Amino acid sequence: MKHASWVPSAAAVLLAFTCGAEAARTPAGDDAPPDIPPALAVPAAFAVAVSFSASGVQIYRCKASAQAASEFVWTLVAPEATLIDRTGKMAGHHYAGPTWEANDGSKVVGTLAARFASPDGKSIPWLLLSATVATQGETFAHVAYVQRLNTKGGAAPATGCSADAANGEVRIPYSAEYYFYAPR
Repeated sequence: MKHASWVPSAAAVLLAFTCGAEAARTPAGDDAPPDIPPALAVPAAFAVAVSFSASGVQIYRCKASAQAASEFVWTLVAPEATLIDRTGKMAGHHYAGPTWEANDGSKVVGTLAARFASPDGKSIPWLLLSATVATQGETFAHVAYVQRLNTKGGAAPATGCSADAANGEVRIPYSAEYYFYAPR
């Protein structure tokens, strides 16, 4: 099912790209995302096809650092979240890949294009991902970009990862808004 959502104006996107504006403003409304940093702007040839809120966890594993085997760091394993449509109904799942799978079986897989620190400095970053449709279906038909915005929580723990905790996992609650863009 497609959902009404915001669409940034061509002028806002152009302003963000050409002037280095601090953020491209978006129209007001219930589905309007927060101001979008220019680094996360989607080309004007694309529009929001569908959007979902997500609630779940970011899963981290304590592993030896790639730089120094005697140091240990929390490393992202995968997200595990439920996608919720604007009416409050469960619309799909988000999991490793990163992959988003809608109830109709359609799937998209993302590749990181840009990241921006969350405004609160304590949550997982906002992202722009290029996307590939992995399984056809109405919900994610023709999706080419995904934005993760308005994140709350989900950041790796700052402490607790040591040789004694090696291979241990933690599940950190998070929420976010995901916007899926297809060609206009």
